[in-house]
Amino acid sequence: MEPEDRLGLYRMMVLIRTYEETILREYHADKKPVFDIGAGLIPGEMHLSAGQEPVAAGVCAHLSADDAVTATHRPHHFAIAHGVDLEKMTAEIFGRVDGLGRGRGGHMHLFDPATHFSCSGIIAEGYPPAVGQALAFQRRGTDRVAVAVTGEGAANQGAFHEALNLAALWQLPVVFVVEDNDWGISVPRSASTCVTSNAVRAAGYGIPGHRVEDNSVEAVHEVAGEAVARARAGEGPSLIEVHTLRLWGHFEGDAQGYRSDLEGVPGRDPLPTYEKELLAAGVLDDAAVSSIAAQARDRVEAAVAFAKRSPEPDPDTALDFVFAQA
Repeated sequence: MEPEDRLGLYRMMVLIRTYEETILREYHADKKPVFDIGAGLIPGEMHLSAGQEPVAAGVCAHLSADDAVTATHRPHHFAIAHGVDLEKMTAEIFGRVDGLGRGRGGHMHLFDPATHFSCSGIIAEGYPPAVGQALAFQRRGTDRVAVAVTGEGAANQGAFHEALNLAALWQLPVVFVVEDNDWGISVPRSASTCVTSNAVRAAGYGIPGHRVEDNSVEAVHEVAGEAVARARAGEGPSLIEVHTLRLWGHFEGDAQGYRSDLEGVPGRDPLPTYEKELLAAGVLDDAAVSSIAAQARDRVEAAVAFAKRSPEPDPDTALDFVFAQA
């Protein structure tokens, strides 16, 4: 890869991690001394993507705002990498009126028509809509692509297989991405899935399947580039599974008593790993590391400040925006 491309991947990973660390801070700031999931500036569940940055950075580097992305209940990394407005997204997470959904959706239901981004708390929900988007792109004669993201546990859902089958049958421009972080909530993949790699399931639908090991952002970038190019050329869908890492719990407040790998998790963090690689290659130096981190902090803190300035929705408007006006 060219140095500027590698630097771009690193910048995106730093921005995503900075965002997740900041949301973690804000989420827990007023939930003490006893954790109360319903309390605070950000009430409700929170699923953070620290450790999974390479998947979003590597895939979205090949997309434009005209392409579509459907993400999971752990969506922030893909939203950021696909260019969703950081201030509006943060306001939505805080439940404020200037948010993407006017504060109605929260962090699991981000929807941005400007970048064709959406996500959902329903497992494997994003796969069928991505197929529909890809069908629309194909019928309009464009070279636009849809990317559907889900977790390894969702690969056992009917929607996963139905989407792959229809996309393959109609040769639709869609790239299916599976984030394998080893844990479906508290269930290890070995206890739920009969194959060691969901990428092999692509063969059942006559489409290419690739598995990326080691949470490598450059490996993801390479494989995703091939899949996106194939889709743009009208050659149909592909399936990519990335063996990634969930640094933190399934949700904030998760004690992770089920998890036997916690002791070794920090050593597999992809961000310092990639940073060391780029420092050794001369793509980065200490000054650049500090500058990139500072720029990311400034952007994220500005987004949080925007969200806090935004008012909360008036309870009298609770039924507004529920139905489209005829």
